[in-house]
This record gives sequence, structure tokens and C-alpha cells, in this order.
Amino acid sequence: MVRLDSRAPDFAARFDALVNARREADADVSRDVAAIIARVKSQGDAAIAELTRTFDGHDLDWRIPLEDCRAAYAALEDDLRAALDLAAERIRTYHARQKPADSDSVDAAGVRVGARWRAVDAAGVYVPGGRAAYPSSVLMNAIPAKVAGVERLVMVTPTPKGEINPLVLAAAHIAGVDEVWRIGGAQAVAALAYGTPSIGKVDVVTGPGNAWVAEAKRQLYGVVGIDMVAGPSEILVVADGQNNPDWIAADLLSQAEHDPTSQSILITDDAGFADRVAVAVDAQIGALSTGATARTSWDANGAIILVGDLAEAAPLVDALAPEHLELAVENPEPLFATVRHAGSIFLGRHTPEAVGDYVGGPNHVLPTGRRARFSSGLSVLDFMKRTSFLGCSPDAIRAIGPAAVALARAEGLPAHARSVEERLK
Repeated sequence: MVRLDSRAPDFAARFDALVNARREADADVSRDVAAIIARVKSQGDAAIAELTRTFDGHDLDWRIPLEDCRAAYAALEDDLRAALDLAAERIRTYHARQKPADSDSVDAAGVRVGARWRAVDAAGVYVPGGRAAYPSSVLMNAIPAKVAGVERLVMVTPTPKGEINPLVLAAAHIAGVDEVWRIGGAQAVAALAYGTPSIGKVDVVTGPGNAWVAEAKRQLYGVVGIDMVAGPSEILVVADGQNNPDWIAADLLSQAEHDPTSQSILITDDAGFADRVAVAVDAQIGALSTGATARTSWDANGAIILVGDLAEAAPLVDALAPEHLELAVENPEPLFATVRHAGSIFLGRHTPEAVGDYVGGPNHVLPTGRRARFSSGLSVLDFMKRTSFLGCSPDAIRAIGPAAVALARAEGLPAHARSVEERLK
């Protein structure tokens, strides 16, 4: 774990190194993923079958009946079913407010202008199933798609040895998934993008995955739409010394336990508090079933940054552009108003990032690797597209047409000019 002090003479260089450190997997997976995609494109189901045997170790039917999803939901313990239902309700309500409205108006020149929003015809959601199974990812990806109006929603998830977490199936039932397939990895993304004799292609693929899944999405963008190319999880906590160090330590570990390449950073203006948090992190790691992963993440990628005043935090936050940002201070509003780049922000001492992973409402699929500088978390808009339209009456084309002709001729495009001139005669 790195300790930095903004007042140290080498702070700028050390902070810059922290910002620019790469935490992706060391292996260059690009070539392997390209080969997998090519096989799926040319061989279809045969490639999927062989790759599933190789990576997941089973020859089971790929398609899981929706009845299995309904049964998994019905078999849940009451408190767990209620928790999933609450999460789904809050996610659905939040995302319903994102749905854009069509526009249609006539401007001063008499031209009808507007835009029409429509959902894509089909979408695929990838749900991790290797290191852990995440029913919350099903809800966060599938519910916005259904709110958008996607008619065919396909879920793919790897099932090592053919086993699947019943919670994932129950979440698929709650979210209204239309198809569930027992396949994963880059081959699943390729199957969704190109289609196979068994699996129909989709228009958009969303959802988190390992380095191979992320690379497959990157390479297939253009063949299919994607949400983002996601990397290792991140959390940045800005906290003053009035916090409970055990709370903040748990917040930092909530991301460190995801993966050895995850990153947890604390910015504080209290050196004593920084020390107490570091001690609390070490104490809590030993009690976690995920402790080995959290320890590797914290030791390799963790950081505590001491600043003279928390007012210094905003430019540091913007430089890091974290996936998750907690403002654990008495009055978070001044910092909240100043910060420009973060995937999602959690306000105040009583808003841990983990509540946003499950029942907060906003989406937990967020940009990582400083991509919050130019991109946003998953939303209803990722499953929709906007079509603009305009209509000219005879009077309207006479009002604006001459300018179009002048510009077309200036660009050396006479056919463009004539297509307007003909209507002006």
C-alpha cells in the first residue's frame, strides 16, 4: 500500500505514477480473443461447443428453460426474495426516470424538426460466473434494457462444470430476461454479436466480465453496440478524521475483495486517522473469506493520500476519475459541487458504496480506468437510439434552401446543390 503526502516534494511525481499505473492483466489477451472471435464467426455452434468444453468443462444443453428461472425465484428464502424484489423495484424506478421523450416542433422557418427514440430490437447481457456469481449484475443490466423497451433480452453466463447459481436464475426471472444461455467468455460475446444457428444475434451487449470478455467487447464494437470496456474495480474515499476508521476500512475492502487488480484509495487530511484506517484494514482482512484477494489488491494497488486540507481533494479526484467516489464528510455538498469526474458519487458518512451495488437505484455498471472523464455508467440510453427527422413545406424549403445550395457549391458538390435547386424552381 502506497502512502503519499501532498506536502512532500516528490508528491506530484508519485501521484502521477499512481494515476497512470496500469492494473489490467499482464497477459496480452488480444491475439487469443481475436482467434476465438474468428472461430465463432466461421464455425458457429461447433466452436461454442468446443470452447465451452475447454473452458467450462461441460457438454450440457446451453439454453436454460425460463421455467428453471421461475422455479429458482419461487424456491428463494423469503428474506432473500424480498431483498431481490426491493432491489429490482428501486432499480426499475430510478431507470424509468431516464427514459427520454420524443420531440416534434415547427421552427421559425416553418421546418418541422424533432427526434424519435426507440429501443434496439435485441440486447445481450453478460453475467460473470467464474470468480463469483452476481445476481445484482443481472438486475443492473437487464432492468434498464426492459425499461427501454427491448423486446428480446438474452442473458449469457459461464457455468463451470455446468453449475449455475440459482440466485442468478431468480434475478433473471425478476428482470424479465427472455433467453438464458449457459455459455461465457469471449465466445459468448462473439455468439451474441454474430449469431449462430442456435443463438440469435443481438444489437447491443452489456455487462462486466474478465479481461477476455472486455477485450471481446472492444474488438466487436461496431459489429454490435457495447456499454463500455470495463477494467478492474475502483473506490476512492475522501474522509475527514471524524469518521469511524472501521467503516472506512470496510468501504476500501468492499472493492479490494473483488479482484487482485482492484484499487482502493483513501484521501484524508488527518494523519492519525489515516494510520487508524490502515490498522483497521489489516485487522479486517484477516476475517474475510475473500481476504487473500483483498490482501493482494490492497498491498499492490491500495493508497492513502494525506492532504493539508480536504479542499485539495477535488483536483486529485478529477485526475483519478474513479469508478466509485465516497465523500465521507459532514457536509459533502462543496466537494460534490466541485468534482467533475467520477462514475458514481456517494454522499455523506452513511452512504457506503456497497449500498449502491444492490439497492440504491443508480446503476453499478460504471466506467473504470479513468474513463469517467469521458463516459458514464450504464443507463436506459445504452439500449436506445435516437432518430432525428425534419420536414419542409414549400415555403420552408424556399426559406432555407438557398443557403443549402450556397454551401453545397462551396463544398464542390453540385448534385447536392441541384437536389435543392430543383425544388426552388
